[in-house]
Amino acid sequence: MSIVALSSTIYLQVALTFAFLAGSKRKIAYIDLLQIYKRKQMKIASRQNQVDERCSQLKNALLLMVFLVAFSLQALSQKNQHDLFPDGTAIPKWFSDTAKVELKLLGKSYTITDFGAMQDSTVVQTKAIQKTIDYAAANGGGVIIIPEGTFMSGALFFKPKTHLYVAENAVLKGSANIADYPKMPSRMEGQSLPYFAALVNAYGVDGFTISGNGIVDGNGLSYWKAFWQRREEDPNCTNLEVSRPRLVFIWNCDNVQIQDVRLQNAGFWTSHYYQCNNVKILNVRFTSPHEPIKAPSTDAIDLDVCNNVLIKGCYLSVNDDAIALKGGKGPWADTVAGNGSNTNIIIEDCEFGFCHSALTCGSEAIHNKNIIMRNCLINDAKRVLWLKMRPDTPQKYEFVTVENISGNAYSLIYVKPWKQFFDLAGRKDVPLSYSENVTLRNINLKCGVFFDINTSEHDRLSKFIFENLDIKADKADYNKDLIEDFSLINVKVNDKVIK
Repeated sequence: MSIVALSSTIYLQVALTFAFLAGSKRKIAYIDLLQIYKRKQMKIASRQNQVDERCSQLKNALLLMVFLVAFSLQALSQKNQHDLFPDGTAIPKWFSDTAKVELKLLGKSYTITDFGAMQDSTVVQTKAIQKTIDYAAANGGGVIIIPEGTFMSGALFFKPKTHLYVAENAVLKGSANIADYPKMPSRMEGQSLPYFAALVNAYGVDGFTISGNGIVDGNGLSYWKAFWQRREEDPNCTNLEVSRPRLVFIWNCDNVQIQDVRLQNAGFWTSHYYQCNNVKILNVRFTSPHEPIKAPSTDAIDLDVCNNVLIKGCYLSVNDDAIALKGGKGPWADTVAGNGSNTNIIIEDCEFGFCHSALTCGSEAIHNKNIIMRNCLINDAKRVLWLKMRPDTPQKYEFVTVENISGNAYSLIYVKPWKQFFDLAGRKDVPLSYSENVTLRNINLKCGVFFDINTSEHDRLSKFIFENLDIKADKADYNKDLIEDFSLINVKVNDKVIK
């Protein structure tokens, strides 16, 4: 009770006592005083409620202020963290701009049926579609429209200022005949060599875009069967021994954007970007089956000597690596013209279905730096992060961060020598492979193997950080001795904190 209410109560009790002692003549006064007392108590209670309500409001306001300050500090910390690459350099604002390209802003539209293409999925119509591209290029550029229906084609070559738009319910389908894909100077598996063109090709086409809600289908079944037949005949056959086309190959192009389309059933790699800068891949669905027949080597995204790449909002499920960072292979790969680094790569808000690995460095890679994979769902991947340490190639993977990941995979992290087709080409010493400044943070995962790492004398692992991990693993053991300067911060494996 407040002091005001207490003093008022004492006063009224004294007054009532005197009135009662005065006898019956004072009964009316007694009743009046009782009524006054009740009214006084109601006023006091009302005033006290107002005071209590005001105090409650002030308390809530103070708590809200404290929460907002704490939240602002946390948000600022996260913002500052997200504004930086793992090496501490600022992430350019370019990565925050995820605006979609608009059809009306791509220039004049050229529909392939206006240039002789027919809605007949059984006829190869490369000439009519290429005619459309060439006409658009000769008239200042524009966007090539694949309208509703299925149109089969061999290799198509886009020219400067031209774009591809695949309309909803439209399918650009690849020919099953390798003769429809000419062999020409190209890039495959970390080597510059003649190889078959892809279904969609863009060489030196700055600003190239692929958009629309349609499908680009590699029609890869016959190529897959041929590969497995060859592998049965010779288990040591290489990937290049069976002639297969990629689905998309983009070479020496800057400011590229691929959005919304479905890229599926590739004969070989699904999309390959070589010597490109400023590439955005937004809300694209990449699929090739792993059953009932496996689609071999159908990597969803291969980045090969690329700088500034944003992969956002995509779904990736293929029978090989979902995202692979390449750049060259061989004992002197770091001195070979055409080879190089992948730098400043951000993968976020993606979902991974079946794949050999969500993110892979290698195997044909010499240098990958400032790689971020974050805010992703992993569902049935064999590995979340795979660092392929190739003993015949000088390699350095550095400043790689994987964070805010949930789901399930066979291995959380896989680091082992990659010896497939090992060849020192006469080099006497064995080049070293380095992986350093690798961070796994904020991961909730169910997996078969927590720590799938086993290095050779030619591998150097250092400055690894595992932070805020909650892992359920069938195999929970780990060996800190394999990594120099290895930090474990709030890491739980099978509900047990490890250090």
